[in-house]
Amino acid sequence: MKESGAHAVKLEGGVEIQESITRILSAGVPVMGHLGLTPQSIYKFGTYSVRAKEEAEAAQLLKDAQLLEELGCFAIILEKIPADLGRQVAEMVSIPVIGIGAGPHVDGQVLVTHDMMGITKDFQPRFLRRYLDLFDRMKVATEAYIQDVRTGDFPNEKEQY
Repeated sequence: MKESGAHAVKLEGGVEIQESITRILSAGVPVMGHLGLTPQSIYKFGTYSVRAKEEAEAAQLLKDAQLLEELGCFAIILEKIPADLGRQVAEMVSIPVIGIGAGPHVDGQVLVTHDMMGITKDFQPRFLRRYLDLFDRMKVATEAYIQDVRTGDFPNEKEQY
C-alpha cells in the first residue's frame, strides 16, 4: 500500500469475507466495503444485471451492510441496486454510503471518468450519464496521428531535437 500510495482497500462482499476484513483492519489498513454488483467477482454472478431485486438478496444486502459497519469499514459502496434499497442502507448505517447506480438517497455518487467523458463507447448502463463524447473525438485524433506517422509528417523539424 505504501509503495502504491493507497490509503485503504475496497473489498467486495459481506459475511463471506468478514474474516478477511477483520484481519486487514487489525493490520491497521482501512477497509471500504462494496455490495450489490461486485465487478471484481463478476464470475460469481455471471452477469452485470441489477443486484438485490429479489427479497432474499435484498435482505442479505441489508444484513451485510450492517455487518460491514460493525466490523469497522469506514464506508460502503453500493453498486447497481434498486434506489429504494440504497436509501434503506443509507438510513440504516452511520458510515458514508456511496452509490454507483444505487439511486439519489445515498451520501455520495461515483461515475467513472472514462464513462462520464464518453471514452467508452459500448458500455451503456442506465445510471450512466455522458457529459462528453470523447470516443469519436479520440478516434479522429488517433487516425490523424497514425496518418501523420505513416506519411512521415510526424515528427516534423519543430518536433525533434
